[in-house]
Amino acid sequence: MLTKNSKNATRGKVHTRIRKKLAGTGERPRLNVYRSVNHIYVQLIDDATHTTLVSASSLEQGKDGKKHIAGGNIASAKQVGKLIAERAKEKGIVAVVFDRGGYLYHGRVKAVADAAREGGLKF
Repeated sequence: MLTKNSKNATRGKVHTRIRKKLAGTGERPRLNVYRSVNHIYVQLIDDATHTTLVSASSLEQGKDGKKHIAGGNIASAKQVGKLIAERAKEKGIVAVVFDRGGYLYHGRVKAVADAAREGGLKF
């Protein structure tokens, strides 16, 4: 009998293959992207020390307590990409290794990468 893997299980296998080939360091951390149906999350990770240096997501709230980045669309992905680039520059990080997380480099994942490049990150 044939069994069908879920899309997330297949994505996990692809992500494992990608992670075998790349790793982040303190000078050049890994820019990891995770996307859910409703939101997108981005982290800069130093794999040598197993620490998250900077993070941003579409769930974050502004100082007024209201959501300032809304939903899981391309516009919010661009805002998250700009936000992660801004925070990385504050920490002195300019170059990163891009980890697409097993997702296709298309749509929201591409929007995050393009916005991060526009914000000044180099990959």
